[in-house]
Amino acid sequence: MGKPTGFQEFNRELPQKAPVAERLKNYNEFVGLYPEEKLNQQSARCMNCGIPFCHSGCPLGNVIPEFNDAVYRKNWGEAYQILSSTNNFPEFTGRICPAPCESACVLGINKPPVAIEEIEKHIIEVAYSKNMVKPTAPLIKTGKKVAVVGSGPAGMAAAAQLAKAGHKVTVFERDDRPGGLLRYGIPDFKLEKWVIDRRIQIMEEDGILFKCNTEIGKDIAADEVVRTHDAVILAGGSTIPRNLPIPGREFKGVHFAMDFLKQQNKRVSNTTFEWEEITTTGKDVVVIGGGDTGSDCVGTSNRQGASSVKQFEVMVQPPEQRTANMPWPTYPMVMKTTSSHEEGVDRFWGINTKEFLGDENGELRAIKVADVSWEIDVMGRPIKFAEVEGSEREIACQRVFLAMGFLNPQFEGALEQLKVGLDERKNVKAKEGVYRTNVSKVFAAGDMRRGQSLVVWAISEGREAARKVDEFLMGHSNLESKDAVNQFDQVFY
Repeated sequence: MGKPTGFQEFNRELPQKAPVAERLKNYNEFVGLYPEEKLNQQSARCMNCGIPFCHSGCPLGNVIPEFNDAVYRKNWGEAYQILSSTNNFPEFTGRICPAPCESACVLGINKPPVAIEEIEKHIIEVAYSKNMVKPTAPLIKTGKKVAVVGSGPAGMAAAAQLAKAGHKVTVFERDDRPGGLLRYGIPDFKLEKWVIDRRIQIMEEDGILFKCNTEIGKDIAADEVVRTHDAVILAGGSTIPRNLPIPGREFKGVHFAMDFLKQQNKRVSNTTFEWEEITTTGKDVVVIGGGDTGSDCVGTSNRQGASSVKQFEVMVQPPEQRTANMPWPTYPMVMKTTSSHEEGVDRFWGINTKEFLGDENGELRAIKVADVSWEIDVMGRPIKFAEVEGSEREIACQRVFLAMGFLNPQFEGALEQLKVGLDERKNVKAKEGVYRTNVSKVFAAGDMRRGQSLVVWAISEGREAARKVDEFLMGHSNLESKDAVNQFDQVFY
């Protein structure tokens, strides 16, 4: 490594954030960049650990020690080449990935891990500033046409890889702009949309055609898409949210989280929407669900000027540190405090919502809740809960956002028309490593296939599915496989 003793000399530091009072006034990103000296120090913390478990922690197999070393040596061309060999969109993962690679960092056994996510973000931003990010499609094309249904991270990754292989790619998106979850699910204060537009421009220069406002199965028959293309990749995501069908669900003021977040993203981008306006200004808000989507609702509610914000989770409060049941290098289920939590929220664990309560006008006025206690198995996992006697009470609120995850993809439309097989969870059935469905020429990738997951997993799925499509069309593929470490060794050593 560039500095073998760096991990002993420098502590983990993250870039400065704008003060809470300042960032709540807008929807802009608020995390800064490292000064050059700090970036050099943080990359120097990557140790010569021998076996870099960060590779296996990253769903993309990013070649992390090598790009850290290149950053330390300020060789930005090499750093970008290494990073982009495994990751099509570091500008996305560098902003919104939960960084499972850092949980697997060897230094993290007894010290704070290397700031891999931030270094990744800096590499791509420097690469853009130095005009290194350019189209990669070859001049000689294969003559094959591929349709990608869905322009989220899985669809975008698949399209980018297929264009790189020389195929003509068309991406169909039912919304007005490409990006999927990145565009209309993740708030601008975490991912400003010019970041997406910048990448879309590169992809269009690669010859990729984006057809927006086009829903397959509605605007175009699904079998027509299959008939007019040599292969089709279904990458529509897992879009059916988990409901909470308890008494009072019909009261005005109870909304799915994604309806709220999508609307605000459209508002920020000055895009019109036709459904009922959802705002939290001057309201008492309860967010049901303790994950990232719930956290995004917290940050958005505070920016809209909510009177109070509470976040409920029925599970037990996670521990602050790893336990014996979360050994390194596995991803630990520990207490996570996001930047949105820092901005103001009351968090509750072990609380169950039993009923929504409304007034005579059908407006939500409160929720009825009760505390619960969990039975824990020998591995420390909660297995079932019981209500704590005498804990039932009402909590006043006028807005509730259901952020309890997503069940499966929308079946009506494309999936129904194609008659694709579904697994036991109602996801598209396509075996990992193969990605082919039961329908000829039709493949699947991302949350539509694997179920609700991370953006980094979606990118990985899109890349792998693209390679299988390339093999299907050409008999072989030169696209990078997930075993990127071995490929890197063959190229650079």
